[in-house]
Amino acid sequence: MEENRSEIAKTPRNALGSELARRTGTQAEDWYPVFKARYGMSIVFEELRRLYGPGKVSTQLYTCCTAVDPILTAGLTPEYGDVDRDSIMLDPHTMPEGDDTRAVMMQHTFGLMDVRSSRLLAEKTHAIPNALLIEDSAHCVTRMVRDDDGEALADISVHSFGVEKILPTRFGGAIWVNPGLATSAPELDRRLRSRLVNLPRPGKRLDCVTRMYINENRVLGRMPGGLGSRMRSWLTRVGLYEPPIANVERRGGLGYEPLRPTPWIEMTVLRSLRSLEANEGKRSASVKLLRESLGGSTVVSIPEQVMAGEPQPLLRFPVFAASTDLAERIIAALRSTGVYAERWYRPELFPGVENPDAYHVPHDRAHLKVTDELVAGAISIPTDLNPEQVNAVAAIIARQG
Repeated sequence: MEENRSEIAKTPRNALGSELARRTGTQAEDWYPVFKARYGMSIVFEELRRLYGPGKVSTQLYTCCTAVDPILTAGLTPEYGDVDRDSIMLDPHTMPEGDDTRAVMMQHTFGLMDVRSSRLLAEKTHAIPNALLIEDSAHCVTRMVRDDDGEALADISVHSFGVEKILPTRFGGAIWVNPGLATSAPELDRRLRSRLVNLPRPGKRLDCVTRMYINENRVLGRMPGGLGSRMRSWLTRVGLYEPPIANVERRGGLGYEPLRPTPWIEMTVLRSLRSLEANEGKRSASVKLLRESLGGSTVVSIPEQVMAGEPQPLLRFPVFAASTDLAERIIAALRSTGVYAERWYRPELFPGVENPDAYHVPHDRAHLKVTDELVAGAISIPTDLNPEQVNAVAAIIARQG
């Protein structure tokens, strides 16, 4: 503990911003660390509403509820477009748009980047007065889509170091503000930077529970029957456990006002970034093997962009079954062999919301055909597998046909 305190004390105030800038070819002053990425997003949406008034944010349902909560808490309205089957991002050809659009979300689902579609999304967004293109890079920390000149496409880029992300850090995030906003939207730029740079630190309770998180999960995971789950719920209620998604965040709210990370979180993220290249290299190698093993499958389909070009360091390798029953059988079979496949994102707005109407989920879903098909058959495979595990995955999926 004393060693940690000493290391924290020696860490410069914006060391994390400097490291993120170094890795992205940007400037440290444009990076703003936050306690969780969703709270940084909330500031962006709040300032958009305050400056330009109520309006809509064009986004997708194939996502986590915490990607929509900041829109709602800011007083804006999510408007859902269909996703592109090949890239699992908002389809630029059918995205909702209008003069009251305040922002468009460019989500790199599982870290999958489709440069061509992203550039088209940027072109359409920037044709709307005062609309921002917000890049959701939560699944691909330090990766950003760029134009032909190497400049970042997004006005705002959101990066997460939280639970079930690329880094094993569990907490923390960062907001990048494009320096071009100082010219295109100077008042918005000023407001955003002023709020982000002056965020308070979490108090002692959050500092304590974030440090305890990993050990708490280890202990709770070893408890028999449902005791661990009950104990986790109790600890959450009394403020001694910080859940990845709080109950309020399934009702369209957020657990806290925006905060900076604690010094301990920043130090932990900095340490984890040192192994990012090895982390991404292992994932890219796993993606390559999965592409080779599953590319000809007649049991599941794979998005075209997953199979295109050099293997990307995906957080999860997405495949889709023709039905929910088949998807669940495959997930159960994979988990029985120790491969912890996920059902991201089934249900939509994962892990599901209490009241879809509060999230403005449309009742008429005729324009969401691809979204509904992908949600129904979603299977996401870990990308930290060795060759033997990849072979087992391919064999298991083949047997389900």
